[in-house]
Amino acid sequence: MRPFQKYFCAIAISLWAASPGNAQLLVAPTLHIKAEAGSGRVALTLDACGGRTDTRILSALVENKIPATIFVTGIWLKHNAAAVEIMRAHPELFELENHGGRHVPAVDTPQKIYGIRSAGSPEAVLAEVESGAAALAVTGEPAPKWFRGATAEYSPSAIAMIRKLGFKIAGFSINGDGGSLLGTKETARRIAAAKDGDVIIAHINQPTHAAGEGVVQGLLALKAKGLTFVRLDDADGVGDEGTTD
Repeated sequence: MRPFQKYFCAIAISLWAASPGNAQLLVAPTLHIKAEAGSGRVALTLDACGGRTDTRILSALVENKIPATIFVTGIWLKHNAAAVEIMRAHPELFELENHGGRHVPAVDTPQKIYGIRSAGSPEAVLAEVESGAAALAVTGEPAPKWFRGATAEYSPSAIAMIRKLGFKIAGFSINGDGGSLLGTKETARRIAAAKDGDVIIAHINQPTHAAGEGVVQGLLALKAKGLTFVRLDDADGVGDEGTTD
């Protein structure tokens, strides 16, 4: 093949790989904690993507002594200092982990996930993860060990990069609030259905959404059943897609 033919062939391949129809297949990893004898354990994880703090949820966690792992973005940290102080005042309850610097999906090819533009390159994925960790460091919190990307969907190559940085990737087994878009009743039903070993995902950054009240109701229902809540750092989490091994 002549040099100019090779050049144009390379361009064609690059355009094909970057076109929307050929975007990488994404994975949405699951995560469970190891089962334990007794009434059972569940891990509550709450995303703080941006916006403000749902004090209905935060107050219920403190009042009922329910531990939770909070995945915070750099954006959320900038505007929620009061909530961060409450969490830091209760280290026995709250573990703050990395949700990225700008709430950008950890996908290293250009595409949109649920309407959110992906990082789009390996360099941008690394920047999202590292800037999230840096934002947490400013608060005085311990260095994060877990990462959850925006939308909780990833390209497999991005998962490999994040793991090389030393982070475990937090999937989940129960989508509690459907991105905070579900109503009170359905959110409560989903969370109350959690069983031993489940990892719940919900949101703590949408104080005007009905889902927040459902999160509280579902958690109190689990507590009434005798289930124990644990943070991710206090349990052995087992994820698929190479996210924890």
